Amino acid sequence: MRGLQIFLNHTQQTRLKNAQKTLESLSSKANYDASVAVGDTVPFSYEDGVLKGHGTLDLNGEVVTTICGVVERVNKLIYVRSLRARLYKPEIGDIVVGRVTEVAPKRWRLDIHYSQDAVLMLSSMNLPDGIQRRRTAVDELNMRSIFEENDVICAEVRGFQHDGLHLQARSQKYGKLERGQLLTVSPYLVKRRKQHFHHLEQYGIDLILGCNGFIWIGKHVDSTQDTMIEDQVNKIEQKGSKFEGNFGNQMHERVHTPLETRQNICRTANAIRVLSILGFIITVEVIMETVSLSISLNINVHEMLGLEFFVLVAEKEVERRSCRKKRG
Repeated sequence: MRGLQIFLNHTQQTRLKNAQKTLESLSSKANYDASVAVGDTVPFSYEDGVLKGHGTLDLNGEVVTTICGVVERVNKLIYVRSLRARLYKPEIGDIVVGRVTEVAPKRWRLDIHYSQDAVLMLSSMNLPDGIQRRRTAVDELNMRSIFEENDVICAEVRGFQHDGLHLQARSQKYGKLERGQLLTVSPYLVKRRKQHFHHLEQYGIDLILGCNGFIWIGKHVDSTQDTMIEDQVNKIEQKGSKFEGNFGNQMHERVHTPLETRQNICRTANAIRVLSILGFIITVEVIMETVSLSISLNINVHEMLGLEFFVLVAEKEVERRSCRKKRG
């Protein structure tokens, strides 16, 4: 937001500063009290026999913080959780979106905004035929027909192994993502919630908020419809290329993304870009409100990245938090 103020005119700067001050006043005092800065002392009892974890240092018999964040305690372990980590810190069960960087023997390597590439084993995902069976040498040879370099994939964090972070995709909701946009935001802007898959029915698009800061916006895909298309492709391949031309034209019509859907994808993507630049927590509710604001003001998709819309979104966020505080 500071970098944005340089390009604002005087009126916009004043409105944005007023919105920022109001948002700071509406912030929870409990969260402010729980936060620490570098050099703060963490109170504890010597009788507890605490263990000093990440972001802490023993200095003259006191536990001193070495980073800014929130003090967390798990049993006897005391550590500081950074509020704005540059890289993603994975936890088991996280929903992540990644891009394939390498097809290796019996595994794919994915970029998930982590310090190292994640690993998706061939045995940790459902095969295209959907049959549960042992993976064979033929499956390993056909790995590129499933995922190849630069493909975007949705998966779940399985855990840490000796060779790195492992993912799994043993569900129909996981797999390859097509006909959409992949956005990258700071991981701390996406909070862990019960639901990360969202179908925006009124716009005909799917939204996946990856815990790693990778967000996917694409055309809504029905898993049953995809299965029917794959079956038809397999049947045509078995019969030969006699009807390949007609079938190819039919497939092109079925996978074609309408202009209205593409505009909705771009509008939603620009709404996320605006929220990310302003530093607001990205949730499906805030995204929908931002999209609705642009539609109600008759703002075109390309105009959403204009400076005036940034100020309007900040003022809308002030209004939303004020209403929520009054209800609470």
